[in-house]
Amino acid sequence: MIRIVKFSASIVILLLPVIVWASCTTEETGLLDNNVSDSVTQTSELMKDTIAIIIGDSYFTAILESNAAVTEFKKMLPLTISMKDLNSNEKYIDLSKSLPTNASNLGKINAGDLLLYGSKTVVLFYEAFSTSYSYTRLGKINNPGGLEEALGSNNVIVTIELK
Repeated sequence: MIRIVKFSASIVILLLPVIVWASCTTEETGLLDNNVSDSVTQTSELMKDTIAIIIGDSYFTAILESNAAVTEFKKMLPLTISMKDLNSNEKYIDLSKSLPTNASNLGKINAGDLLLYGSKTVVLFYEAFSTSYSYTRLGKINNPGGLEEALGSNNVIVTIELK
C-alpha cells in the first residue's frame, strides 16, 4: 500500500507541470511567450557594445549597432574630435578614412541617433525630425535628455570611447 502511495505521488509530481501548462489559456501562454521574447531582446541589447560620449561635463552612453561600419569605427576609438554644427539639429565630423556603408532611408531621425552619412561623416543628432536622406546606423544614445544643451550651438569637443 505504501508503495502505491509513493508511486502515485511520484506520478502527480511529474505530471503537475504538464497539468498547469495545459490549463493555461491562449492569452496566458502568449504572455509567457512575450516575456521570453522581451528577455531575449534585453539580453541581446546587453551583449551589444556600448560607448561613452563625453561632452564637457556631460556623459552619455550609447548602444552600438552590429554592422561592418561599427566594427571599423570601434577600431578608431577612443576619439576626441571637434564636431561642427549643421542645421541646428546635428553635430558632425568628417573622418580621415571611409567606413563600410549599408545606408537606408530612415524616414525619421531621433535625438541621440549616431549615424554615418556617406562613408566618412559621423553625425550625432540632438533633435528629432523627418528626413529623406539615407544613413548607416552606428548607434543610439540610451537617454538623450540634456544632449542638446551639452552640444550647444557652436562647434564642440566630443570624446567617444568604448565602455
